[in-house]
Amino acid sequence: MARVASGMHLLQSGVPLEIIRDFLGHVDVKTTEIYARANLEMKRKALEKAVDGTLLPKIPSWQQNKSLLEWLHSL
Repeated sequence: MARVASGMHLLQSGVPLEIIRDFLGHVDVKTTEIYARANLEMKRKALEKAVDGTLLPKIPSWQQNKSLLEWLHSL
């Protein structure tokens, strides 16, 4: 279990899989890739970055169109 924790910590620190493979003594990097698939914390952080609002405008563009809003209100 300590090796699993070490592998995960190395991956979270940004160490390339090839180096982690060598550190853990894996013959094939595919074995080491299990750590990348299992690392839910990294996935959670990536999702948070994707939805933190920096990728999307704060106000939808249609709400910034005053003439469109006036027309919608007139309906």
